[in-house]
Amino acid sequence: MDITRSAGLPSAAELGRIAEARHHDPFAVLGRHGEGEQARVLAYLPGAAAARLVEADAPLQPLDREGFFLWRGAPGSLPAHYRIAWRDAGGQEHLAYDPYCFAPQLGDFDLHLFGEGRHWHAYRFLGAHPHEVDGIHGLRFAVWAPNAERVSVIGDFNRWDGRRHPMRARGGSGVWELFIPDLAPGALYKYEIRNRERGSIHVRTDPYGQAFELRPGTAARALETSGYAWGDGDWMQQRRQADWQAAPMAIYEAHLASWQRSEDGGFLSYETLAERLIPYVVEQGFTHIELLPVTEHPLDASWGYQTTGYFAPTSRFGEPDGFRAFVDRCHQHGIGVILDWAPGHFPKDETALARFDGSPLYEHADPRRGEHRDWGTYIFNYGRNEVKNFLLASAVYWLEEFHIDGLRVDAVASMLYLNYSREEGDWIPNIYGGNENLEAIDFLRELNQITHGQHPGTLMIAEESTAWPQVTRPVWVGGLGFSMKWNMGWMHDTLLYMSKDPVHRHFHHDQLTFGLLYAFTENFVLPFSHDEVVHGKGSMLHKLPGDEWQQFANLRLLYTYMWSYPGKKLLFMGQEFGQRSEWKFDAPLEWNALDYPPHAGVQALVRDLNHLYRELPALHTHEFSADGFDWIDCHDADQSVISYQRRAGEAFAVVVLNFTPLVRERYRLGVPEPGWYRVRLNSDSTFYGGSNLGEDGMSAEATPWMGHPYSIELTLPPLAGLILVRE
Repeated sequence: MDITRSAGLPSAAELGRIAEARHHDPFAVLGRHGEGEQARVLAYLPGAAAARLVEADAPLQPLDREGFFLWRGAPGSLPAHYRIAWRDAGGQEHLAYDPYCFAPQLGDFDLHLFGEGRHWHAYRFLGAHPHEVDGIHGLRFAVWAPNAERVSVIGDFNRWDGRRHPMRARGGSGVWELFIPDLAPGALYKYEIRNRERGSIHVRTDPYGQAFELRPGTAARALETSGYAWGDGDWMQQRRQADWQAAPMAIYEAHLASWQRSEDGGFLSYETLAERLIPYVVEQGFTHIELLPVTEHPLDASWGYQTTGYFAPTSRFGEPDGFRAFVDRCHQHGIGVILDWAPGHFPKDETALARFDGSPLYEHADPRRGEHRDWGTYIFNYGRNEVKNFLLASAVYWLEEFHIDGLRVDAVASMLYLNYSREEGDWIPNIYGGNENLEAIDFLRELNQITHGQHPGTLMIAEESTAWPQVTRPVWVGGLGFSMKWNMGWMHDTLLYMSKDPVHRHFHHDQLTFGLLYAFTENFVLPFSHDEVVHGKGSMLHKLPGDEWQQFANLRLLYTYMWSYPGKKLLFMGQEFGQRSEWKFDAPLEWNALDYPPHAGVQALVRDLNHLYRELPALHTHEFSADGFDWIDCHDADQSVISYQRRAGEAFAVVVLNFTPLVRERYRLGVPEPGWYRVRLNSDSTFYGGSNLGEDGMSAEATPWMGHPYSIELTLPPLAGLILVRE
């Protein structure tokens, strides 16, 4: 049929834009339209040899422009939703409802909230979702691409051809949508985007995709709506009501890809990890597991921190419901789950968020604000509502859909400072001329208000390495609103001190004592994390001086100090048994080291420290308050000994730490009350691989000492710590 002579049809120019996949409004051309008293159906089926309307039992006539087929008839002869049967050049038959006979499916209110940056559940309407219209099942797709001239859904169902399923633009929202009937979950898909300014074509995966194919593939995978039946109701109820600040928290930081591997060297599944990792963590006495990011990422070597799927558990270990089952099983065994989350930057991979619609969209256009020079990544534009909404919805998603107990927010310092790791002239001051990133600050405050408000009892933890004030104070008093922050100063000072030969430690005594000057200014986590055992820094064991015996003794002393010091605890996997090598992201931990008694001894010590920490309220009730800590003696630099009390009401524990390899006999220590003082933990015990020096207990004498009315006399084992309680 000659389209130039067919009244009522779109112009040749419009049909040309459809055929060239550059029409901004395909619904204005394709599908069902009225022509006076008649109805018209126009379909574009590239590669079709013949087509027919099933319900009208009538052929679609080919036009003189390849791929276009036309039907005209009485309006009543065709239902609102009709099917097209067509045969391709190879003779294969196809049958499907016409996507272009369906009305818009997204609600205006959803689009309005998203445009304002206030749609905490944007992942429910953006992305790919099973959908039903008038009893017809399919998948509904929606994506934000405001600078696009045309967006198409492409996938294994349409041979990745951007001409076949162009989407509908939803006014000025920048959102594009399309309902594809008959398409089932499991389909792989991406978006093909034509930039409005340059006409360039960009193929991108779904920012809101909830599952992806295994790398190196980058396509998103449409999922069934999860029907997972949670069994952690008691945990969730208790979490809402608990006073987490006064509760013990010992966190086992783990990288799922390298904790263990299968016999053939492959990844363990979420189900197998649940069977192996959770019982181990329970036995070791930890209260929480913190996972390096399980958000989808293309490169194993990024450890998950260069995220491309902010709404998807990585397919390396299985399905999203498998991850739900992992979290559920943790909760049923009394273990909380914290997820590392990276809203500070994203990779430049051309398949994901970078220059998403052919222009800077999620990132700033100016590299002085939009690029991390050190990491080769882009920085989110926190001042753009839709970008902020993307990140806020991601945080809510993990807490709500996977029952995650908290998010550890990566690289907060890089978000707070405009000149973070930048040379002079390579950054743009804020409107007041300062170096504070005001948009990021507002984002972080809103993030913490929303997550705490939507999911009471969940934790937001900042990896923040500077002296930024009030990181863990409420937003309403000017703080950032985090629950806790990593105490990087304590970590650096402690490791620097412990790296010294004991003969020199008395010159650096202040590195042990300085931390108490600021210990209660924030809610701190004490972290010995993955960052301390990579990139040539050596394992925890090999940071320490001396021969092998001294290294193990120093490590046991270090952990005793950490577990008795104010602050929640975090230890990276492998360091609980003193792994000798640096962490390798692509190999399992050195579990065979446990065949060697000193390693098994360190593991036993960490287990006992965890159980003692949980058992004694004095060690965990007031970790964020000076009410829980008193120095006994912080001045004994000559002997490199410190001693202090941990308190909870009338209960207290006495801690004394000897940082030299010398045995200190008849060491007198002031104590607040009379009675028998029993040694509850001695890191020098033979059970842990030590020399077993020291007493099991001693009676306090009415001899004032160190400002206390009573004192005890005890033997301090070499490079060891003691924790005593009064009975």
